[in-house]
Amino acid sequence: MACYLQPLILSDALSALAGVPSLSVLAGGTDFYPARVGRVIDEDILDISRIVTMRGISQTGDALRIGATTTWADVIAAGLPAAFDGLTLAAREVGGQQIQNAGTIAGNLCNASPAADGTPALLALGASVELVSSRGTRQMPLEAFVLGSRKTVRASDELVTAIVIPAWPQGARGVFVKLGARRYLVISIVMVSVVVALDARGAIARCGIAVGACSAVAQRLVALEKRLVGTMPAAVDVRPDDLATLAPISDVRGSGAYRLDAALALVSQSIAQACVP
Repeated sequence: MACYLQPLILSDALSALAGVPSLSVLAGGTDFYPARVGRVIDEDILDISRIVTMRGISQTGDALRIGATTTWADVIAAGLPAAFDGLTLAAREVGGQQIQNAGTIAGNLCNASPAADGTPALLALGASVELVSSRGTRQMPLEAFVLGSRKTVRASDELVTAIVIPAWPQGARGVFVKLGARRYLVISIVMVSVVVALDARGAIARCGIAVGACSAVAQRLVALEKRLVGTMPAAVDVRPDDLATLAPISDVRGSGAYRLDAALALVSQSIAQACVP
């Protein structure tokens, strides 16, 4: 290991990144260390795990702010409203309890795995990513942050500091479903997350729908979301063309055709489940 830095305040971390752009950012390390088993770690490391201002969940105006180093165990314990039930369920799928205690919400996003458990749930909630550098702060929708497998828009001198989620109406409900070869500790075949808010008539007033592990990047089904607004839950009809933007691969876990069929069924089931008061 050439250089190991563990700052206590954000400004010191940003100064370090500005001076040494090659620094590898480390938080929980649950992806970093397994990827380097059996070899000497020779990267320059910036460990941000002790910057307390980057951890925690708070309400800011009309949005929920989740600090970048907030762990999945923190999310599970937070007692979030029902609209965030999908995120809480996804948090329970991120490895075992030891991984949930260490792994961070931003680390899961920055790792940019197509099968990252947290991404569909955050997409369905309409989350944005906050990035900070010595040059300033910018915020973007999550769907613009992840570019592909292991690729994000984060510049070498930037840190993800928070995930920002807009408020959902009272009574909104979230759902997360993960299909794998076994119940726990498995890479997903398909993931679906849905958030639905109903109006006074019981029709869909707002919804977020996202599918993971069926493309290089988890995707929101924006056209379907728009089509369902104003629809009564009993009349919801999810069609194969609603999933036209997905491009699932065939691998040892399942064929592309199987993934599409499973995604279609899980999206329909999840919408129905999220519409139950």
